[in-house]
Amino acid sequence: MWDYTDKVKDHFLKPRNVGELEGANAIGETGSLNCGDALRLYLKVNENERIVDASFMTFGCASAVASSSALTEIIKGMTLTEAAKLTNEDISDYLGGLPKEKMHCSVMGQSALKKAIANYRGIQILEKPGQMVCECFDVTDVEITDAVKKNGLKTTEDVTNYLKAGGGCGKCLDRIESLIESIMLKDRIIK
Repeated sequence: MWDYTDKVKDHFLKPRNVGELEGANAIGETGSLNCGDALRLYLKVNENERIVDASFMTFGCASAVASSSALTEIIKGMTLTEAAKLTNEDISDYLGGLPKEKMHCSVMGQSALKKAIANYRGIQILEKPGQMVCECFDVTDVEITDAVKKNGLKTTEDVTNYLKAGGGCGKCLDRIESLIESIMLKDRIIK
């Protein structure tokens, strides 16, 4: 059983801002109902690019619901520029931490927020940089490399916990392991 903080439990049992938001002028979606967690984030943004309201619909575990709920509470009142700086660690910290196996839930929130901001600004996100590694969860080699370097991830299990990559069909696990080994080798050469 996961060791959840009281704040995670509270946001799961009594989530804030659930459901479609009438008058939303920005929407961001991430995840996949076919493979697990999915999140749709709704924002109502005023003419000064300030988020005046936010809501969500999440399909997923307690951490996914709690992270989505926390995200909506954090960003209300922020400008889009301020919100764009929000990290998945900020979401986790707001909740008093998430189990390492559930960090992907905060990553999902950050991803949906970036997509909602792009949607509001009329920016079409065509393709992620890098090559697709995990088709089940739409994760590229660039995302895996960034997560490994930034968070000190050392195993495929760490990457799955953090990004959910490899947590579906499993076809990409060898590629994830190769990426991790390559990154670690480069780090040793540089040091």
